[in-house]
Amino acid sequence: MKSKASQSQGLLLFRLNYTQLFALGTLKIRELVPYLPLTKIPNSHPNILGAATVRGGTIPVVDMAAAIGFKPIAEEDKAKSYIIVTDCQRMLIGFMVREIDKIMECNWRDIEAPSGNLGANAFLTGVTRYENQLVQLMDVELLLSKIFPDDPTTQRAILTDVQREKLKPLQILLVDDSKVARKQLSDVLDSLNIGYRVTENGQDALDIMVEAAADRKPIDLLVSDIEMPGLDGYELAFEVRDNPLLNHAYIILHSSLSSEISVGQAKQVGANEALTKFDAHELIGAMLRGANALSQS
Repeated sequence: MKSKASQSQGLLLFRLNYTQLFALGTLKIRELVPYLPLTKIPNSHPNILGAATVRGGTIPVVDMAAAIGFKPIAEEDKAKSYIIVTDCQRMLIGFMVREIDKIMECNWRDIEAPSGNLGANAFLTGVTRYENQLVQLMDVELLLSKIFPDDPTTQRAILTDVQREKLKPLQILLVDDSKVARKQLSDVLDSLNIGYRVTENGQDALDIMVEAAADRKPIDLLVSDIEMPGLDGYELAFEVRDNPLLNHAYIILHSSLSSEISVGQAKQVGANEALTKFDAHELIGAMLRGANALSQS
């Protein structure tokens, strides 16, 4: 039976070259801006073309084609290019692309995970089709991690012995389609010596939870991304809450969406919390609140 929580996602289709279609979820996008003159930023990453002033604010602009290993946008083509202004991982960033194609509606169930043969540096989280053309969903988290190194202060958390002992007995499941996000989540818990399981998509997470419940070791804490191919985080939360064998789990939705993340929608599908990636202190704080809630239930 199809879940009532099944999500339709707007995808902005664009081109970095003349042959391939790429996409970003519209929830990540603030606006589309025709090419603007840029101001060079001294000592910046080679893929940062400069800074643009948009609505009174200054944002860095990245040549997305060059950042993922394609031929950079030529100077003579820049006047016809667009800047996609995104709000992602607590940053406003502009991505210059060769051409804007259109916005399409797509259900997450129609998005497939990319082939595992693409390698560690494939900047994709999923693929779908539009009018018989392959559409590749960009892994913005991986792209940003290559250009803007993580702030060490957001990557580490410190626990007291009492807090650690609250988390250690719990069955924890992490799910995210981004390789970067999975590593961030895993590194935090590894550094704290807290056990967990991890997977890359919502359907696998649901299967793991059903199997764990059957083995009488049900998942207590679920930390899930929202935008994922197949079964997205909203739908995963809905399915967990709808299953009496799973519904005791404390659900934390954890997304790269910054301003557009809908806490109200997260509550509607049964999530306990919704966080913006990535701050280890906030994540561990939410997990501790979950541990406290579970101990009182």
